[in-house]
Amino acid sequence: MDERDRSETREMRWIPRRTARQQWRLVVLRALGLAVRPLSPFFPASLSSPSSLSSLLVVRPDHLGDLLFLTPALRRLREGFPEAHITLLVGPWGREVVGRCPYVDEVITSPFPGFTRQPQGSLLAPYRLLLQEARRLRRHRFDLALIMRFDHWWGALLAAVARVPHRIGYAIPEVRPFLTQAVPYVVGRHEAQQNLDLVSSIRYQIRNAEDRAGDWNDSPLGFAPTTAEDAWVGRWLLLQGVVPDRPLVAIHPGAGAAVKLWMPEKWAAVADVLAERRGAQIVLTGSGSELDLAWAVAARTRTDPLVAAGDTTPGQLAALYRCCRLVIGPDCGALHVAVAVGTPTVHLYGPVDASAFGPWGDPYRHRVLTSDWPCVPCNRLDFPAEELHAHPCVRDIRVEQVLAEAESLLAGAW
Repeated sequence: MDERDRSETREMRWIPRRTARQQWRLVVLRALGLAVRPLSPFFPASLSSPSSLSSLLVVRPDHLGDLLFLTPALRRLREGFPEAHITLLVGPWGREVVGRCPYVDEVITSPFPGFTRQPQGSLLAPYRLLLQEARRLRRHRFDLALIMRFDHWWGALLAAVARVPHRIGYAIPEVRPFLTQAVPYVVGRHEAQQNLDLVSSIRYQIRNAEDRAGDWNDSPLGFAPTTAEDAWVGRWLLLQGVVPDRPLVAIHPGAGAAVKLWMPEKWAAVADVLAERRGAQIVLTGSGSELDLAWAVAARTRTDPLVAAGDTTPGQLAALYRCCRLVIGPDCGALHVAVAVGTPTVHLYGPVDASAFGPWGDPYRHRVLTSDWPCVPCNRLDFPAEELHAHPCVRDIRVEQVLAEAESLLAGAW
């Protein structure tokens, strides 16, 4: 084992031991890496100027929260390459989120396998799609690709088959065979910071990169509602009869994985206390698929919450959150929208590591709560329904914990 492999082993101790199938896949991916290597040269020791890279591709297959974590890095990339054409490749579900980003020239989409939240098709379907997408990307003649998700070997292989000569990503065993430059993925470092570090690894292109570690203060999330979205929310609140002098508090009870959910009766208890003690007007938010959950919370309250679930686009949700004094919810993308618009938040975390995927903002304004289960965080979300009862890491967070943080923030204690 050479020094590079020993370093990789140290970095990857946090990943669960691979199954026999995953081991076999790693062998295949390394063989594929050797096969595609002749398609492009190794990353050169230096480039003469930023103009040497005129067309850049950024690949990020994820959904709302992770796309928001990408925005500080996109800003830094634009600062380093002010004249380059920057193209962002995301899933169709991400176009509305990143389409308003001022640091990107073009957004194109691909239905990334494993991220569509649809039943998996045939085993060959992802590779047929890869060849199809590679032919499309090849026409763009990209100079460099940044694979921004740490384990996205499919995206790295796509860039290699598309003959992008310079490919930068993280030094993950499945991904590294397809890269020309691999950057360490540091366990426990926030995902927004990882993205910033990946961009700054092009050190000879980014001025003062060594001195700019970046944090939530100088590299905030970027997501601002439009004037039309602000106007829509103003009309919606007027139609709902919202009283201007009552503090508006949003509760977002839904999340992308069942193990992240809190109980409707606990959300209802929080809503009732905040309405009674603080005079808050509660609004329940969520996607169309979370409408039943929002009504389940509403049905258990003594107050009369507004239900906005299913009514808002991401931009309208951002505009609504900007009108709120506080947003409360589990680990989900919507809470990061609230962080992006500057509204104080309370986040309930369990299986996911909040140090890596928690709010990218002032910890005094954005509070994180967890239960005291020793297995937190396990970073596993795919528990089958019949096992969920054995994983109450979020459900065991107490109502009193949430109320203490919520009332502190409503009182302006930051």
